[in-house]
Amino acid sequence: MVYPPSSWTLRGFGLQTVHLVDLDRVRSLIPPQLEIVSLFPGKTLGGIYLAHYERGSTLEYNELIAVAAIVRSGWRWGGWISHIYVDNPDSVAGGREIWHLPKELAQFQWEGMNRVTVRQEDRILCSLQSSPVSLSLPLSANLPVLSCANSSLFLFHGEFQGKTGRVDAQLSIPRESPLAALGLAKPWLSLSIPSLNFVAQTPKEAN
Repeated sequence: MVYPPSSWTLRGFGLQTVHLVDLDRVRSLIPPQLEIVSLFPGKTLGGIYLAHYERGSTLEYNELIAVAAIVRSGWRWGGWISHIYVDNPDSVAGGREIWHLPKELAQFQWEGMNRVTVRQEDRILCSLQSSPVSLSLPLSANLPVLSCANSSLFLFHGEFQGKTGRVDAQLSIPRESPLAALGLAKPWLSLSIPSLNFVAQTPKEAN
């Protein structure tokens, strides 16, 4: 499998939900050497990110990312990606070998920018639909992510720039979906991202 070297630049549009997640619900999804960061008693932060990367990206593909928790190791902290799906085999290979993320193949069906269903063969992983965004504002963020390979810990940053707007969204996750393990209830915050530019930087060993 041939994939581009890091870093990767990804341009397109997406949807993001943010949830308060029960620590006890996701603890089994987190490596034991990592501490879950509690933002409220018994709660951490997680969410679902869905994106379509189009022309101008390092690779063109669709992506579903499930962040199970915010975690830390010493002074290093970041999001923990428990599940990640794409529809490009080169992205699977690069994600696994460069960023040490558990990428799998899935199928994506977008209806405009505000509705998407993700399937893996005959199983629905999730569906997300949102109201149209009425006002989008520029946003920049540097997002740290921790990952593991064997006994090694890695840290990388995602540099985000784009336009985002708050929307009403409905997230549906069937009980048979692997994402059901996160126990995600109604989103605390939902965002539409009609224009995004994301750079996944090269990871560094963080042990």
